Amino acid sequence: MEMLPQPMPVDEALARLAASRAAFAALQPRVEAGQPWPLSQDFGTGLEASWGPPELLAHTCEMLAFWYGEFARIVEAGRTAENGLPFGRDSDDQVRLAIIDRDRRFTLADQFERINDGIARWERTVAAEAAANLGAGNAVGRHPRLGEMTADQVRDRMIVTHLEGHAAQLGEILATG
Repeated sequence: MEMLPQPMPVDEALARLAASRAAFAALQPRVEAGQPWPLSQDFGTGLEASWGPPELLAHTCEMLAFWYGEFARIVEAGRTAENGLPFGRDSDDQVRLAIIDRDRRFTLADQFERINDGIARWERTVAAEAAANLGAGNAVGRHPRLGEMTADQVRDRMIVTHLEGHAAQLGEILATG
């Protein structure tokens, strides 16, 4: 199992979420100007997979919602390391791929709106958790590949840094496309 870093401070998580929201908003006009984007023939997880803006945006939307639900389940269960709640999925999850396939056909404007709304939801949740000061982010889950993770580590790994990576990836697609 991979050694995960300690959770980042709440103010850092909030600042990085806000920066990701701003990054996606800044990229939106350039992505929309490049329309129509072709749908990728292979958007899975294999070596031949290739994601364009439709797939990347669809994945970003679905991952915001999926990990929000998993985070909430871990917090609600309130378990400790001795009995961490099983959670998560791997990248080859068939439901994940089916949602990406469906959602990549949505309009780009809709995708960007869903991303903005999803990040705003995370910002509200992180701020509320910090304001309540209940230590809910210390609740533990057990990921099938990564092992034991606190809810805050899930937030940091599956959302904060994941969003940053996809904003950068979208910028790279635009630079080469």
